[in-house]
Order: sequence, then C-alpha cells, then structure tokens
Amino acid sequence: MAEKSSTTRPGVVEKIIKPIVPEAPEKAQIAVEGADHLYREIRIENMLVDENGKEVQLKKGAEVEVIIEADPEDTVAKKKETE
Repeated sequence: MAEKSSTTRPGVVEKIIKPIVPEAPEKAQIAVEGADHLYREIRIENMLVDENGKEVQLKKGAEVEVIIEADPEDTVAKKKETE
C-alpha cells in the first residue's frame, strides 16, 4: 500500500472547554499556525492515549502538532506556476 501524503502544522492549546452537559466530553481548542485567521482554531475531544495506553488530557498552553494525512487516490499533483 502506498504511503499517505501528509503535512504537519504546529499548534497551541488556547483553552479547555468544559461541557455544559455532564455526559458531554470536554473539548480542547487548538490554534493551528499557518492557517487563515478565521479558520485557525479547531476543537477536538480532549482525550489522548499515552505510550502505556493510559488516557490523558491536554493542558492549556500545550504545544501540539496537527497532522493532516490523505490517501494517494485523494490527492492530485500540484500544478506548476507559469513564469
């Protein structure tokens, strides 16, 4: 199987959002560097798994990496700009 195309962007956890409903998951808001100003924040469930399989959570101010991956059939070659 062909390797996926990918890019990695640095980010910072801007805030931790507590759920309004107790059953709902806590969210982490991450500012992604290099994204357009109006679209730089993403919110994800604040639950990760460490190397021992233990559930952990992000802290405000944590530096993270946001990885975007795509299968080869979901990408096209970049067009060259004409000079």
